[in-house]
Amino acid sequence: MGWYRFKKKVKGEVCPELYLQKKRQLEQLKRAENEGKIDIYYGDESGFSLGPCLPYGWQEKGRKIERESSLSKRLNVLGFMKKNNELESYVFESSINSDVVIACIDNLSKKIKKETVLVMDNASIHQNKKFWNKEEEWGKKGLKIFFLPLYSPQLNKIEILWRFMKYKWLENSCYKSYLDLVKGVENILINFGLKCTINFA
Repeated sequence: MGWYRFKKKVKGEVCPELYLQKKRQLEQLKRAENEGKIDIYYGDESGFSLGPCLPYGWQEKGRKIERESSLSKRLNVLGFMKKNNELESYVFESSINSDVVIACIDNLSKKIKKETVLVMDNASIHQNKKFWNKEEEWGKKGLKIFFLPLYSPQLNKIEILWRFMKYKWLENSCYKSYLDLVKGVENILINFGLKCTINFA
């Protein structure tokens, strides 16, 4: 027996051939990024609520750390992250739909300085006519979308950011109220790359 963190499992199964093909393509893009030829952003959405993530934790004998369970509104974050800890983030109390994602990518496309690849998963809000119809326009601005294979969150580096936020950086005090949660999330996003950093190998 060992003491490990419980991990969430994706619902579907990965197609091995497509996974290997996409992984090789992504590795080629990473090499081009290392050579300074392109920039890569990793894009994704995540949600935060007063139902805290408690995977495990050391506690003193006779003194247990507790967090009250509470239903709350969900705070949604859309982020575009580079491996050097640069982050474009957008916070919403409403749900994130295709229109929201498209508007944020439009904004990102105005800020890129060289040919840029945006890595994204196959969520339904990324896979529809509205989204596909924008790809040619973004491509003309130097921004291309690279879709990951289904059920492959491990290939999207921004998933690491969400884990750090939920399991490491959000303090107990952030779960006292929804307002505290909002402040905690926004504080991390503002300080990402400064006080809050991740070393992406």
